[in-house]
Amino acid sequence: MVEKNHVEIQNLWHRYGSSQDSDWVLKDIDINIKQGELVGLLGPSGCGKTTLLRLIAGFETPISGCIVIDGQEVAGQTVFIPPERRGVGMVFQDFALFPHLNSWDNACFGLKRSKSKDRVDWLLQLLGLQDLKARYPHELSGGQKQRLAVARALAPGSSLVLLDEPFSSLDVAVRLRLRGELLNVLKTCNASGIIVTHDPQEAIAICDQIAVLNDGGIHQYGTPLDLIERPETPFVSKFVLQSNLLPIWREGSKHVTKFGPVHIPNLQEATNDNLKVMVDENALQIETTPSGKAMVQCKEFHGKHWILTVKHGDQTFRIKHPLEPVIETGDQCNISLRKNQQGIFYPGAIQGVLS
Repeated sequence: MVEKNHVEIQNLWHRYGSSQDSDWVLKDIDINIKQGELVGLLGPSGCGKTTLLRLIAGFETPISGCIVIDGQEVAGQTVFIPPERRGVGMVFQDFALFPHLNSWDNACFGLKRSKSKDRVDWLLQLLGLQDLKARYPHELSGGQKQRLAVARALAPGSSLVLLDEPFSSLDVAVRLRLRGELLNVLKTCNASGIIVTHDPQEAIAICDQIAVLNDGGIHQYGTPLDLIERPETPFVSKFVLQSNLLPIWREGSKHVTKFGPVHIPNLQEATNDNLKVMVDENALQIETTPSGKAMVQCKEFHGKHWILTVKHGDQTFRIKHPLEPVIETGDQCNISLRKNQQGIFYPGAIQGVLS
């Protein structure tokens, strides 16, 4: 039996302004979301994540394409269903709670007068807010506000919840705890979710599927494991894995990078001017020397090793380095490739040994 799509987004295009010369904010977006999935919209600021969320919610009307929720077209060439009739809950980045209403009234705000409040009571108990019904937003912690915003979004019986960077204002410990709770709440309510984030680790940790966006388009849509093991474009490698991207060119019979030669696997549609290889922080090493062409910009302590940010020309690279010998910020150095390390070669996203 084929599992039914809960949300279908087909050939979606959008831009702000009426001019034909306006830049497209979203270009040819296609996403299918199964019932019960949590899907992440991941990418840098300005890539179109929040705009896509607003189109799904009904706060914007797409220029072309269509959006289908639970089998019903809610936005298209001749159709537009307003937000309040889409059965979609929204959790905003700042939670958007009403300061003059207590927790109970905030959670009940989206309900029709005739509807039972039993679900609200159940949700507040599920989210650990049952003893805070009389408190106002200013009397709640950041984590409690976030839970209350989720309760309000789910209270009308929403089967789809949209979350716009809901953890960004929370401290690390609270953020880690609540994003785990979010998964349990959605599954308990049999609801699907779409979460906007610019944090790759957050998306990888909690999402069933991830759409990686940049410049208005989707570079890859797949599971966290797909993105980690088979990044389809150099951008996915760079943004999701925080990896290093090196151009490759030919010198005589060899292919080389600025840090050493590499063995090129059989790449289709590859030319000498578009070859690249993605390597992680383990594949590069440095040697300090006063005449070095690179400089250590900063270092991060990771318990048993350092992660160095090293600038070489107009590029920066992340490099794993042992605690000894000691490296200081500002040290000059040279970078080279380690032997027998794995890389991903583009075009084609083909895994291979560097040398």
